[in-house]
Amino acid sequence: QVQLVESGGGLAQPGGSLRLSCAAAGIIVSAYTMDWYRQAPGKQRELVATITRGGSTNYADSVKGRFTISRDNAQSTANLQMDSLKPDDTAVYYCYAERSRRLRYWGQGTQVTVSS
Repeated sequence: QVQLVESGGGLAQPGGSLRLSCAAAGIIVSAYTMDWYRQAPGKQRELVATITRGGSTNYADSVKGRFTISRDNAQSTANLQMDSLKPDDTAVYYCYAERSRRLRYWGQGTQVTVSS
């Protein structure tokens, strides 16, 4: 059974940092493209960052230069380091793993709130 469990969310001040982690069970993370998505209240879910099987990374323009996605194959995790946080970063953050149309998995999400 595949499980993706996010952790590390919480409250941060503007300009602060948080590190999200996605612990994967039942899959080999190096064999999947790992994504972080977010969904703010009243908005559609949006792709924030991607790390491919080959290790290439891509970011939404809104987070480029502030967020860093990484993968730890030994720990079977995908991580999102979030620096210089802004109130607009407030959202539920979701981990997503995809290998094919049939092999796609979502985590349950973790809340990130940026407020003074």
